Amino acid sequence: MSAKLKTAVLGVTGYSGFELARILLRHPRLETPLLLSRSDSSENSAAKNAVPDLAHLFPAISGNGGHLLHTFSWNALQHHGVDLLFLATPHEVSRELVPEAISRGMRVIDLSGAWRLKQAQHRAVYGLEDANPVTATELTEKAIYGLPELNGERLANAVLVANPGCYATSIILALAPLLRAGVVDLERGIVSDSKSGVSGAGKEPSSRTHFVSVADNLSAYSVFGHRHVGEILEQLNLDSRHLIFAPHLLPIPRGILSTIYVHLNREMTPGQVESCFRDFYAGKCWVRVFATPQLPQIQFSLHTNYCDLGFCLDVDKKRLVLVSCIDNLLKGAAGQAVQNMNAMYGWGEEEGLA
Repeated sequence: MSAKLKTAVLGVTGYSGFELARILLRHPRLETPLLLSRSDSSENSAAKNAVPDLAHLFPAISGNGGHLLHTFSWNALQHHGVDLLFLATPHEVSRELVPEAISRGMRVIDLSGAWRLKQAQHRAVYGLEDANPVTATELTEKAIYGLPELNGERLANAVLVANPGCYATSIILALAPLLRAGVVDLERGIVSDSKSGVSGAGKEPSSRTHFVSVADNLSAYSVFGHRHVGEILEQLNLDSRHLIFAPHLLPIPRGILSTIYVHLNREMTPGQVESCFRDFYAGKCWVRVFATPQLPQIQFSLHTNYCDLGFCLDVDKKRLVLVSCIDNLLKGAAGQAVQNMNAMYGWGEEEGLA
């Protein structure tokens, strides 16, 4: 493409939306993106007071020119000539807006969970209601799960990309090489003990995310009921009996560390395990495989789009512990959305992210 791509972001006042806007504003392939906020009662209170510039909400981007906020309307998108719409909106809002956006000729990357799940029993966790169930069903089938390391070849022709969940990204990328190689003893089960910074809970405050609840604390939540479980099962072709997922809230702003416990169905050496990962992710610029015994830490991947993977193999050569780290706002949300955009338009996946 010779002309620069015209994009818009709806939901820039949230954590992921702001990170997305910040990346797009410096992306070399784009015109200045249209930054949009919603005007309904659920929007951030500062946006409801008609903040004219994103820098008023996020002073970190001050001094780099104007970043005007516009109230969302289809007329605004049409006037701007938007080719690609990013939605950093609640699930029910994305479910409502996507059919209209696509009918108007736009491609969409949705950061919510509205379009990630093919199976109704997994999608039920979101309690979505569709005004036009037939159209919603058609779009659900067309939606591409936006994990470029697994589905990169399908993104070029995608009209709707469902950006993965943050926990799901860390777990799927850690398990996919072993499961595809057929070396996991599924009958022994997989356990993922995952921990996230508070920004993973979103910007809307709750009793669980208040400073008094989070500081000097570590808490488990949504065990056997987290909405990212369906993504993990569907993308890895697992049955619910194969996986136990226990998420925890860390007293830090951002970052995810997933510690995953796996039994192998045959003996392997550390070199064979490492080769399994390196071969699977050969040429994938945003996955880093650590040589044992070094293990990833949250601080290594913070403020990057990397997923860092490492492992420890027991002396019995069959019990394996995987460690996967990402920044939940980047590889777990905004960075991955830009990576998906790059793949959709045939650009290098590192563009705008390096």
